[in-house]
Amino acid sequence: MTGTVLLVAASPVGKGRLVDAATVLPVLAAVPPGVLAGADTANVVELADPVEPQAVLTRLRAAAGTVGPLTVFVTGQILLDRRQRLPHLALARTTPATARYTGLPWHWLREELRLRAPGATTLFLDLHADAESWEHLRGTPLDSGHTCAVYGRIAPPPQRRTVADPSYMKAVATILRSGHRPPVERLHQQALGRTTGHPGMVLTARPPGASDPHAAITAAVQAGRHTDADGLAARWEQAAVRAHGAASEEALHWTEVRADLAMFAGDAVRSCRTWLAVASARLAAGQAHDAPAVEAAVDRAHHQWGEIRDPVRAREIGPALADLRGRVPGRRMGALDHVQRQLRQLQTQS
Repeated sequence: MTGTVLLVAASPVGKGRLVDAATVLPVLAAVPPGVLAGADTANVVELADPVEPQAVLTRLRAAAGTVGPLTVFVTGQILLDRRQRLPHLALARTTPATARYTGLPWHWLREELRLRAPGATTLFLDLHADAESWEHLRGTPLDSGHTCAVYGRIAPPPQRRTVADPSYMKAVATILRSGHRPPVERLHQQALGRTTGHPGMVLTARPPGASDPHAAITAAVQAGRHTDADGLAARWEQAAVRAHGAASEEALHWTEVRADLAMFAGDAVRSCRTWLAVASARLAAGQAHDAPAVEAAVDRAHHQWGEIRDPVRAREIGPALADLRGRVPGRRMGALDHVQRQLRQLQTQS
């Protein structure tokens, strides 16, 4: 079986850097790809000090859509954005004042991995936090989703004017360089034993068993049975509506799943319309225009709208997207202008 490995080493340039994240990449790169992935062979994607959140999201989305085991190694530092105090992975240009726009929101990672089957995804994390983020994370644990196995640590701020070493991730890589990958729990414990400096918060989380319906849905998608996958998700959606109401998180979760399933099936029109409906429902329920779930729904609707190849259908949906973009500008500068410009071009094609 072929696996996929995503190596992400990210930290700000300049005095805001808390950890020298990129130093771990040569050590990880020396490990055979199959050992990194826990598979016979593997495709490895490396991101060293990335600059753009959207570029990281694109690579993450591609990795999440692969069949077979996925292992993600993330080394870097966590910052909170000043508006919502949500954790972000700091990228090369990230500062405390610009984290919302220049960092990778952690919930993007969770959202991209949520449809993968339990047991198919493993995260190894070696993260450092500044003082504000450290205090926040002590009361609000980092949420990486419920389908991933998560191992690693979050370290507190290093001493002043000191750049920390990603010793946990280097220990993981050093153990794997032997050519043997022990069971992930044992690998994690061995790496902790070799970690220097403050151990910080130890991260250990295992996904639920395979009685989870996401596993059956994922299996159907991977087998090309898109209608079956959507039918199963629709039944769970209807059950959630009956039990909790149409505007409940339980019901909206399954609506979001169906939007993703439409994307996997190549039905960009249905996916776009479904994401627009999710965003509208969340706004109608009183959620803020910059709430992560609202922004994510509009961003995904926007992306799927761009995938529609029929200009007639794109023109039909465009005004609704433009209306929502006016209320939910999101984190990408010029998103509303992009929709309006594309709509004008579509009108000239009529």
